[in-house]
Amino acid sequence: MTTFLTGVPTALWSRSRRFLPVLGLSIVLYAVLALTQPGFDSTANLKNLLTAVSVLFITAIGMTFVVVTAGADLSVAAIGSLAGIFFAKIVAAGVPGWPAVLVTLLFGTLVGAVVNGVFVGLFGLSFFVVTLASMTALTGVVNLWSGTQSFVVDTPVATQIGVDEYAGLPAPIWIMIGIFLVALYVQRSTFFGRDVYAVGGSLTAARLSGIRTTRTYVVVYGLSALCATIGGLVTIGRVGVAAPNVDATLPLSAIAAVLLGGTALSGGSGGVGGTVIGVLFIGILQNGLSIAGVPSFWQQVVTGAILMLAVLGDRASVARLCRALSSFSRQTETHPTATPTERSNA
Repeated sequence: MTTFLTGVPTALWSRSRRFLPVLGLSIVLYAVLALTQPGFDSTANLKNLLTAVSVLFITAIGMTFVVVTAGADLSVAAIGSLAGIFFAKIVAAGVPGWPAVLVTLLFGTLVGAVVNGVFVGLFGLSFFVVTLASMTALTGVVNLWSGTQSFVVDTPVATQIGVDEYAGLPAPIWIMIGIFLVALYVQRSTFFGRDVYAVGGSLTAARLSGIRTTRTYVVVYGLSALCATIGGLVTIGRVGVAAPNVDATLPLSAIAAVLLGGTALSGGSGGVGGTVIGVLFIGILQNGLSIAGVPSFWQQVVTGAILMLAVLGDRASVARLCRALSSFSRQTETHPTATPTERSNA
């Protein structure tokens, strides 16, 4: 019992230490903005803040699984826009609201799984090349299919997804909560979640242990596309139209949120819990800058700087781990028969 109680704080610290600095910075930033910007901490503004980051939140949750496999998905914005156009087209063709939503979710998931997952997992191509190529190609498909025109989506489902409130909270916030809980369960309590970490930790070791790595990649990129599709539907619900515009900043913002949340770019560690902290930090920062009247272009500059700092922080963490492993290895070679206590005293 004592050992268990002693191990609980250690496990919690091990899981949370990577995003604790960002959590502390988020709390400080929130307090400063609440004191300096009138109305920042009002209930209405907090709802607006959470609703505004809903698409980023949903996209970043899917991106987390990709980054844990030591990859990234640059095509999420293009997939979200393509799914939005698809949804508008089938609704206009007479498909009822909720069936149209389900078909669109299936369509978006298959696009990501086939276009990205198959080429990365089956053919072993670089995730950067594959997702960059798919982003470019799908952006062209979006413009060709839509004729660069926006489509009004006339279905009550769109309003139910993007605008209506339930128990005092807008629907996008409930969608965020639901996706987070499902992702947390998949990450911690399923064999697939363990396979994702194994693939990210060492692809060769994962294959030798019998993990079907190709299937893992296909499912991971399918999940990323599914979340991007949900984000696209939420966007349609909020604005009422399906637009061919592809937000080029969304993939980078999602990656920034994942890295800020402590998921290593090298793969094998991190999780959706930290991603939530990263998204909230970006949301608080952008909301505060908007209230302060800072132009959106400067907000993009700040987001880019945050991504750079997150990558530098991740590299520093990896370097510290490598130094620690190297030091332990040297001590083991020097004292091959010594106990751990004796090695630490050596």
